[in-house]
Amino acid sequence: MSTLPRDAALPAGSRLDEDRLAWLALVLAPGLGPKRILDAMRELDAPSQVFALPLTSLEGLRFPAAAAQFVFDGRARSAAEQEWARVAAQCATIVTFSCPEYPERLKEIYDPPPVLWVRGAVSLLTQPAIAIVGTRHPTPYGTGMAELLGRDLAARRLLIVSGMARGIDSWAHKGALAARMPTVAVWGTGIDVVYPKENKKLAEEILATGGAIVSEVPMGTFPAPQNFPRRNRILSGISIAVLVVEAGENSGTRVTARCAAEQNRDLYAVPGNVTSKGSWTPNTLIKQGAKLVATWEDVWEDLPSQVRLELESAGPAASKCEPQASLLADPVLRPQEAMVLETLKRDDSLQIDEILELLETQLTSSEVFTALFELEMAGRVRQLPGKNYVRTM
Repeated sequence: MSTLPRDAALPAGSRLDEDRLAWLALVLAPGLGPKRILDAMRELDAPSQVFALPLTSLEGLRFPAAAAQFVFDGRARSAAEQEWARVAAQCATIVTFSCPEYPERLKEIYDPPPVLWVRGAVSLLTQPAIAIVGTRHPTPYGTGMAELLGRDLAARRLLIVSGMARGIDSWAHKGALAARMPTVAVWGTGIDVVYPKENKKLAEEILATGGAIVSEVPMGTFPAPQNFPRRNRILSGISIAVLVVEAGENSGTRVTARCAAEQNRDLYAVPGNVTSKGSWTPNTLIKQGAKLVATWEDVWEDLPSQVRLELESAGPAASKCEPQASLLADPVLRPQEAMVLETLKRDDSLQIDEILELLETQLTSSEVFTALFELEMAGRVRQLPGKNYVRTM
């Protein structure tokens, strides 16, 4: 398990109250799913009323016997109080279906989560957002497009949402952070369990930049395969659209795309090389009617007019971008840097030995290393594991 450091102050809305405690108690009760909990709460005058119901009334709410007994004998309330204490200790908060902070878009789906565990800026959950998703094993082209689109859309105040998984998800978040804008990560683990572990720094950056981490499972929940497909319905549910960058035929990204279709969300896809396995899902989605996306404008022009007006009225955020996200013309390169950059590709990486071999009659190894360093510092080149290099988009 990899945990995040606690924040300095408790977020607003963390005070214990009976109604949120009741929602939390039902979520922690055995055998109760989102739909059954929501149906039961609609029959009560107030959520906290559940604590005073006799056993027969709890069973009348169509609770399984074990769940009804768990609530009736006080174990559900005790479990909820303990969970609340753990949440408060992490300076996080609980957002229930009846809270004003609960995203209205998420309420529209068939089985919205009754409770959300949230670290960071709760207010982001109600902002216009796009989910950028894709494979855990992307090509350099895929990571470049995810970062580019995440950066350019975030720079125009469209909130980037993803699952912080390896690959496309992580690069979408990194794109938003490059624009110095907040981003939301929806996890399939507890909000105190970083998965994958190597993304601990990314999670810290998301919180430090004013973003948020969201989950529908209790604190301490470890990664389990069944949690991630369920997580995907939240990704599409809180967003106005889903953008697929790269994904294979059997990728979990197809679950998110299917959720988007079922939830009546707009679906976008970045086309890929037809010979690449990672292009199967986006190319198929485009054939089935998803809008083809090459640049941020393709998404922007297709947004609902009221969403575009809302984002534009907030003012452009592009001026916040880091150098690599600049909308200005690229600076003039030194001859050695231009030669190295010309050798590199955007859609495929080159290993350092390959670069040296291609340029051996034109530049010394020292000149190549210096040029690569300068290009990387300028954001023109990205280094991948194994001393592989690729041009940024």
